[in-house]
Amino acid sequence: MAYDLIVFDWDGTLMDSIGTIVACAQRTLADQGLPAVLDHQIRDLVGLRLLTIAERLIGGHDPSLHARFVEIYSQHWRTTFRGQLFPLSCSGAVLQALADRYQMMAVATGKSRRGLETDLDSTGFRRYFAATRTVDESPSKPSPGMVLELMDELGVRPDKTLVVGDTTHDVLMARNAEVDVVGVLSGSHGESVLREAGALECLRDVGKLLAWLDRPVSSTGTSSGPQTAS
Repeated sequence: MAYDLIVFDWDGTLMDSIGTIVACAQRTLADQGLPAVLDHQIRDLVGLRLLTIAERLIGGHDPSLHARFVEIYSQHWRTTFRGQLFPLSCSGAVLQALADRYQMMAVATGKSRRGLETDLDSTGFRRYFAATRTVDESPSKPSPGMVLELMDELGVRPDKTLVVGDTTHDVLMARNAEVDVVGVLSGSHGESVLREAGALECLRDVGKLLAWLDRPVSSTGTSSGPQTAS
């Protein structure tokens, strides 16, 4: 199937950022005098709104404590951890190859608008995307809001839209928007949970996306060959 629009998640999908996000969150908890959590507990939340991450990591019913987490995390990110953030080695080549095909692309991310704008400039990826959405202007994943807004802005039907992401939050967002979704294993969540959430396929990383898009497809719309994550 040819897609008119491909919507990419950002962290863990195009950016090698999950470990950096985990380290920043652990530093933030320590600065607040709160106990460290297991790294996988943070990884599982990547892609959600930062305030939601704070609420789930800290628990309780103290909004000031959650707001303080967001404040400290944001400060650490700007001053220390953002400089440790880099695109996955395959991201630039895939985006350029898709652009050479005149493929329309967009971003739907749990990042703030400020954070995404900084990343778009530092990576040079801004030129590839026709539109972007963050949690500052759209509902947080797994709400379908980001995808629905992007399709409406760009004039694309659900059956011509594909989401690519590394978490179940991305997969569920796509399913809630009634669009196709492919998982990548370069970020937070593993193959079994991505498939269980509804991913059509799980790829090792976005470097495998072109081969998946070009795979032989039967008349029923399904792949005629074996599907692997390699």
